[in-house]
Amino acid sequence: MAHCGVLFLDELPEFPRQVLDVMRQPLETGSIHISRAGRQAEFPARFQLVAALNPSPSGHHQDGRCSKEQILRYLNRISGPFSDRIDLQVEVPLLASDALNQSELGPTSIELAKLIKQSRQYQLERQGKANARLTPAELQQFAAMSDSDQEFLQRAVQQLQLSTRSYHKLWKVARSIADHQQEPQIRREHLLEALSFRAFDKLLAYLRS
Repeated sequence: MAHCGVLFLDELPEFPRQVLDVMRQPLETGSIHISRAGRQAEFPARFQLVAALNPSPSGHHQDGRCSKEQILRYLNRISGPFSDRIDLQVEVPLLASDALNQSELGPTSIELAKLIKQSRQYQLERQGKANARLTPAELQQFAAMSDSDQEFLQRAVQQLQLSTRSYHKLWKVARSIADHQQEPQIRREHLLEALSFRAFDKLLAYLRS
């Protein structure tokens, strides 16, 4: 039902792990296969997944109400192969006491939509598809970076103990960030910003340290 739309899952760790892992196929291929009573059917299922979770069963991992082991058991309900398929992981920080009284606003939805439209058009003109659809071989062709920056990304992936899939997703995100800035080549600052969008992986690395 979410084909060509958004599928939002709130309180992600509360879903049964086997239910989440079933979603790995459509997230990867954009289609889903269903077998019932000797019959099989394939349906299109290309959607944007948006999920939300608290970083601890008590609400926050720094509130002192749960141990690292308890938090890890809670977060480990989300398998590595499933989280690998999430391109952007963003931490929403706790609000400061005076934040609710601030009236400063960020970019409007109209401004953001214009920026996204420009970036998408840039991608279609360059490679005929969105960055998210690029294969590893196409990344080499359309998302070039210097040898030193490629080594930097590889070291970062090893330090965070990420998978090859996550490595390629970081590469694609960095390419998209460069597109937003209308930069023809990925630079170190784009890689650093892409790495900042791996909040879940960083939290797990912190809890396991």
